Amino acid sequence: MASGSRANAAEIDRHATILAKDPASKAFIPLAEEYGKAGMWSEAAGVLEDGLKYYPGFITAMVALGRAYDQLGQPTKAKAILEEAIKISPENLRAHRTLAKIYTAEGSTSEALRSCDVILALNPLDQESLSLRASLGASSPNVSETPTTPSAKTAVAPPQPPAALELATPVQEVAATPSAVEPAMPDLVANATANMASAFEIDQPATQEPSPSDTTMTTALVTEQPPSPAAPSRNQAATAQLERMLQSIQTRRRDHPSPETTATPS
Repeated sequence: MASGSRANAAEIDRHATILAKDPASKAFIPLAEEYGKAGMWSEAAGVLEDGLKYYPGFITAMVALGRAYDQLGQPTKAKAILEEAIKISPENLRAHRTLAKIYTAEGSTSEALRSCDVILALNPLDQESLSLRASLGASSPNVSETPTTPSAKTAVAPPQPPAALELATPVQEVAATPSAVEPAMPDLVANATANMASAFEIDQPATQEPSPSDTTMTTALVTEQPPSPAAPSRNQAATAQLERMLQSIQTRRRDHPSPETTATPS
């Protein structure tokens, strides 16, 4: 024991000398640890508080200071620094171990069990946490089961609407049908007009007067087909073209009488 005390004292002197030469040195961490081994918790808390001024948010120093406060019988200060530490490092076992004791002492059972669960999730065989849970009347947690959070649930994709192409295709096909049929009637009239004009100019002699049957057939062809409501402009144009051709044929025949009518009687 005497040799251990002398070794501990030597380590304290060595780290204290380093820290005295360089106050910003991290030698305050091993120095506080040696103070703790010697039961000098007040000195340990002092050097840790000074060190955190140079290194705020240093988790190792914060957890060590919380333990020192707890050993000094200052649970309020210990809980405050340790709760701040687990916000930065949520799975720090040393912080949760000290917090579990503090929560149990002040009757905060749910908080104590929460810290025990964190420890047991990382180390299911931690006897200290298992014993503490048993003393609080809680059964051993099944650490193999991971609680399902809303973010971990499988998102169910909403039903997708039918493709726009599938809906549009039948409509397009139906809409396209009238446009394919619509020009049929005007084309037939136009073709008939052209054929009739060719027949008058080629088959009939230039000197022959139009017979009543030809005139009747031509008039019937013009008046028989009423203009289609789908394309009135093309029917009217075809009819007008036919009338102009007939007038032209009749004019040429009047201008060129037949030899029989122009010959002088013998």
